[in-house]
Amino acid sequence: MKAETSMPKRRTENGIALLISIFVLLLISIVAIALIVSSGTESALAGNYRSSTAVYYAALSGLEEARGRLLGKNPNAFKVTNPIGFLPVAGTPLNIGDAYYVINPVPGETVAPWDVATSTTYPDLEFGVEFGSSGYAQPPNASLSANSVSTVAGIQGPLFKWVRINAVSEKSLNIDVDADGNPDSMTPLYYDGVHFSNSGSTNQQVLELTAFASLPNGSQKLMQYLVASTPLNLNFRAALTLDGNNVQFTVPNTSNFWIRGNDQYSAGSCNPGSSVVDAVGYTNNSDSSYSNITSAIRSSPPPQDRRGNYTNGMASTPDVNYETLSPTMQTVAGLNTLVQTIMENADVVVNGNATQSSMPAGMSASNPMTIVINGDLTFNGWQSTGYGLLLVTGTFTFDPDATWNGIVLVIGQGKVYSHQGGNGQFNGAVFLASSDPLVAPFFDFTSSSGSNGIYYSSCWIQAAMPTMPYKILSFHEISQ
Repeated sequence: MKAETSMPKRRTENGIALLISIFVLLLISIVAIALIVSSGTESALAGNYRSSTAVYYAALSGLEEARGRLLGKNPNAFKVTNPIGFLPVAGTPLNIGDAYYVINPVPGETVAPWDVATSTTYPDLEFGVEFGSSGYAQPPNASLSANSVSTVAGIQGPLFKWVRINAVSEKSLNIDVDADGNPDSMTPLYYDGVHFSNSGSTNQQVLELTAFASLPNGSQKLMQYLVASTPLNLNFRAALTLDGNNVQFTVPNTSNFWIRGNDQYSAGSCNPGSSVVDAVGYTNNSDSSYSNITSAIRSSPPPQDRRGNYTNGMASTPDVNYETLSPTMQTVAGLNTLVQTIMENADVVVNGNATQSSMPAGMSASNPMTIVINGDLTFNGWQSTGYGLLLVTGTFTFDPDATWNGIVLVIGQGKVYSHQGGNGQFNGAVFLASSDPLVAPFFDFTSSSGSNGIYYSSCWIQAAMPTMPYKILSFHEISQ
């Protein structure tokens, strides 16, 4: 009998579970480390984004402060707070090479960007880059600066360090405006509303605003605007202009009522010139506007003739003429845009019907204001004087005891109505326009009403012209 042979026992698998556990823990550790690294990266990115955003808006705030201080009505405008008084004046451009600064140091800090020759903390090295080829390695007028007003009640405002304001040329911007192949380095550039130009006769000077911001963590940003003023430049070719179809016209019986187109009445340091405009102007030469106006004048009151009361002192009377206006003032779209522009930049806007109680107390001869009544306006028993630009979108009921020095625009309903007597008058220009082609503008001074009338005054027109913000023509960041 054959003996049984024993099979060898299989080796046990003790310890494999430990290896698997270690491997799983390793994988988990790798994933955890990856998550930690990812979280740190995201935190760093978020921090960088916050820092980048903060320094961006700090520089932008500097640009906006400088742009705001170019407005004459700003109480901190350079012409008010700084004896250099450099605000651009028509015909007197800023010189290439001059630089003006708004500086914004923290307490105990010196900010002198013009001092690039020494170890100043925040030098304006960009100025030399732009104007070095014009012979200005650094700003020549280093003392022309003003402190920022961004610190209020001891609270530090935006952390920009300085803003520079200067004129620009073809050379400094590296453009050839007149395409003559020779970029000019010393002639300031101007803006005609659409394009840059080398001519400043009727255009607005282009100014460059450069802002530098620096945060405590070391983040820095250098940014620039190119800006130009955008004056409203309302042009009136008559003391009273009626813009629209089939003008309606009623005038008082009194011989004290005049509409005169010869320039008169001073405003501030402005004195009237020798130029004249028409007494009454209308804008549609193919309807009954002219006959409606002249018939009312000739028949007021029979058998007397008041034609001599509608004059500019030079033309035959009555001085009533057809006027060609700019599209801004003669199309419905243009009128709507004009109303919106004035409303956006007004000192006072009243939405709804208003009376003389809505007139601002701060309005004066030295502080003419822009007032918009988005509705009807009624003066009744107001024996006072208004100053500035008055825009009424509804019907303007006028108390002839009142006087208005400046510009009166009645756009929308296009109707001025008066039914009583008085000794007030308009000095400047009055413009009526209907925003509905089917509704005729109506100058309705009933036969029993009266006032001293309407007198053209270029000085009061200029004094009443709203101050418009400087338009941003371009914006870019400068790499450092």
